[in-house]
Amino acid sequence: MGRIKTIPIKALGDRLIEENVDKFSTDFDKNKKVLGTLKDMTSKKMRNVLAGYITTEMRRLEKKQPVIL
Repeated sequence: MGRIKTIPIKALGDRLIEENVDKFSTDFDKNKKVLGTLKDMTSKKMRNVLAGYITTEMRRLEKKQPVIL
């Protein structure tokens, strides 16, 4: 089981996903780089936790959307 994310991480992550949904993907490393350009992260750990949460949410959103043929 994974670690539980705090409310500020979830709130910031959800806000960033809403504003920049086209920039994020299901790849953790790409999300880390995108966060480096979007936000001035002072902590490497904070950036990694946020990137992990965003990656998880993007995977969840990807499963939720139906495939259009």
